[in-house]
Amino acid sequence: MLLHEGMQEKLKSFTGYSRAQAFRLKAKYLSEGISSLTDKRQGKPKELLTRKQRDKIIEIVKFKTPDKFGFASDHWTTGILGNLIEREYEVKYKSKTSLYIIFKKASFSYHRPITRYDLRDEKEVAEWQKKARKKLENLDQNTVVLAGDEMILTTETTIQKVWLPQGEYPKIEVSTGGRKRRSVYGFLNLRIGKEHAFKTEYQNMFVTAEILKRIRNEYPNQKILLLWDSAGWHKGSVVQEYLKQDSNIEILHFPRYAPEENPQEHVWKNGRSAVTHNRYIEDIDEATDDLVKYFNQSKFNYEIAGLGLIS
Repeated sequence: MLLHEGMQEKLKSFTGYSRAQAFRLKAKYLSEGISSLTDKRQGKPKELLTRKQRDKIIEIVKFKTPDKFGFASDHWTTGILGNLIEREYEVKYKSKTSLYIIFKKASFSYHRPITRYDLRDEKEVAEWQKKARKKLENLDQNTVVLAGDEMILTTETTIQKVWLPQGEYPKIEVSTGGRKRRSVYGFLNLRIGKEHAFKTEYQNMFVTAEILKRIRNEYPNQKILLLWDSAGWHKGSVVQEYLKQDSNIEILHFPRYAPEENPQEHVWKNGRSAVTHNRYIEDIDEATDDLVKYFNQSKFNYEIAGLGLIS
């Protein structure tokens, strides 16, 4: 009743239950009836590991990595830890709670992993960084340095963690009218931190060539060093023909499977966080226009090949 009447702030003080616990109880009651509300706990649960065994496991977690025990990973997960405990002591936990406690005892905290491509070649990335750094440090001061990339915005709501006052909860509306999408081409001027963003319907070599013409209009008389990846629409015949006609645009491709080397990727993340995450996108064009406006009115100071703004 408290949930239904929107009195979440009184829920905890009246019942001792959090909002999430109340929702779980409601769901169980609707599916199992009154028996779901009985307390099935039977005192303190039995310790499956002895104190000595638990201390040993905590020591392993703190000072060793899973690959030392035959696992194909150098990072601990609940699955790996549970498997190790079962293998060493023939003990299998029914829930992850006990594993969480072990990680906390070892002073570990949960982190979302950064995406890393299995085809990434660290040697190739290191060589590219060295080459790019040398080139950027020896550029003519009048050369414009741009980092380019493309992103896609859809009407599908994307959600991040948010901070709210206690007792308030986020409500995320989700479109049910089918997904619509728009593309954005972005170019970050690495000398001054200025962004050039353009909304398009598609990403292909014809659109790319037209966008390059718009970039040329921004810098009509300057040489341009453009850094971007090896996407097919960057290398298409129409794009190559345009680059032949404009001999003042030089291309430097980023290493394969290393998007984090491109500062423009960080611009996308910044814009999504500021404008479109947690937003109900009803009008895809309005949302894309807002995003492009944010990009073009903001300044972004990101590193490239270990260098800050190119001086």
